[in-house]
Amino acid sequence: MQHATPAAPAVRETLERLLASQTFGRSERARKLLRYLVEREQAGEGDRLKGFSIAMDVFGKDGDFDPSTDAVVRVQAGRLRELLQHYFANEGIAEPVRIAIPRGGYVPAYELNAIRLPDVPELSLDGAASADRPNDVGAGMPDAVSLASPTPSVARHLRFFWVAIALVIAMLGVLILRQGSSALLAGGDMSATIETAGATGSIAASAMADTLPQVYIGLKAEGADANRVAASLRAGLSGFDTIDFIGRDTATDPADDATSFIFDILPGPDAGDITIELQSMASGRVLLSRNLTSADSAPTAIEDRIADMLSSALPASGTIYNYIEQTGAPNGLTQCLLLNDKYYLDQNARTHEAAYRCLEKLANGGTKSSLVYSELASLHLEAVSDHYAYPPNATIEKAVEFAHRGVQMGPTSPYAHRSYGYVSSRLGNTDEAIRWMRKAYELNTYDLGMAAAYGYGLIFAGRYAEGTPILAHAAETFSGHSTWWDYGLFVGEFMQGDMNKAIAASTALRTTATKSHYLAARLIGAKAAGQDHLVSTLLNQLTTEFPKFAADPRATFVERKYPADLTERLVQALRAAGLGNPS
Repeated sequence: MQHATPAAPAVRETLERLLASQTFGRSERARKLLRYLVEREQAGEGDRLKGFSIAMDVFGKDGDFDPSTDAVVRVQAGRLRELLQHYFANEGIAEPVRIAIPRGGYVPAYELNAIRLPDVPELSLDGAASADRPNDVGAGMPDAVSLASPTPSVARHLRFFWVAIALVIAMLGVLILRQGSSALLAGGDMSATIETAGATGSIAASAMADTLPQVYIGLKAEGADANRVAASLRAGLSGFDTIDFIGRDTATDPADDATSFIFDILPGPDAGDITIELQSMASGRVLLSRNLTSADSAPTAIEDRIADMLSSALPASGTIYNYIEQTGAPNGLTQCLLLNDKYYLDQNARTHEAAYRCLEKLANGGTKSSLVYSELASLHLEAVSDHYAYPPNATIEKAVEFAHRGVQMGPTSPYAHRSYGYVSSRLGNTDEAIRWMRKAYELNTYDLGMAAAYGYGLIFAGRYAEGTPILAHAAETFSGHSTWWDYGLFVGEFMQGDMNKAIAASTALRTTATKSHYLAARLIGAKAAGQDHLVSTLLNQLTTEFPKFAADPRATFVERKYPADLTERLVQALRAAGLGNPS
């Protein structure tokens, strides 16, 4: 187990999956206590986590509470420790972050999980994978875990052997054709490069590199509710770009490789209930379980329930990709999407370059995936906005080129449309940005990330009253979200004058990612909350780390194409907090 401290968004993701798990499903007190402890610690209030305050805040005790005669806090904390141990030993074994409540106190502790899963077959392709990856991609990330099965069959060994041979042949094809395709990201004609990279070796290499996790449905319950759940699940799965959905129901194992998964729809524990279990086809391990009551399965509620589950399971930050990373199986596009997600959880030059180089390599290899170009477009724009050294000479025009290519290759891709909307917003094309983001949301209403992007786009188009409720609903439904959701919420609530909600959103920006505008939001929130010591700390941090922004924050907001009214309000608030010149 690694002892680096996980970023705040990663902790939130784990917390939400844990609270929705089968382990905690029948213990409301444990869920309430865990959420309270983690949220208070993440808000910087770990020193307040004492038995007396917990008794009042969580268990409704009054000022007469006597911990020497009433052991409710100690008993419930002990029960919580047992549930956490059980969760991380079973359905949460692949979680990237582990949460514990050390004995002798109530302050949560977090650790990155490097646990081995001994029942998953060994796939010894590390050498091949690393040969096709830049030396610095993944630098500082957890190493892949090598897993050995106690009694692997001869057939399985042979299958992995031939997969390894195929990978080596495919990579040789990439190396042979590299000179013909390397112009793609060097400013040449993109479509011409793609069209001319059509030799058999390149196609085979690209197809293998573009492979995504395969997901199936297994309908093993009967009745109208089960059929309604299956239909909604099928509709949701078909909209996600990050998986390859096999659109047929099956009650038998269709595949058993390390990147195949199945959503089993089963009879629930009580009459009228439906249980959905996400399993790894290779190990049979249950990665996620949801029990839906009759009310959850009703036509008016089922889409929200499925959207919550799929938003937790399918993106690169979700259960499936976390499991693939823990079992040492990521390669090609899957690995790049994991690196891309690491950047958005911890935004800095190192994580950005790792993700960019990985996607860039796929593009140079003749990828057929629109995801590669849509994510390159967003990362390229990040390089322009935050002045990253890599790629050198980044321009908005190049980001537009990538985004356009993504839409060309994925005309029904929500990710491609969202990326084009993001780029359009930075160009100041507000109406165009909203149109593309709305289309992304309409293409997959089950992905709360698309809803968040649409709400965010509306907010930064100056349509605060329209966008804030959309983004707020997405964030409330799915707490394991990226930092930019919280920043968008801060802006929306700030511009509508709800400072309590704005302060809460700014507090959620406590993360390892340090961006000038995030720190500015935290400074405004701290000033509004009367936290003078934090105001002083943030002023010093902004002045030291972002002297250009500190001297003239208006210039940054104008460069980012913020609405004029938002720019003025932010500048005024920062000036009141002691930042910026009076001009």
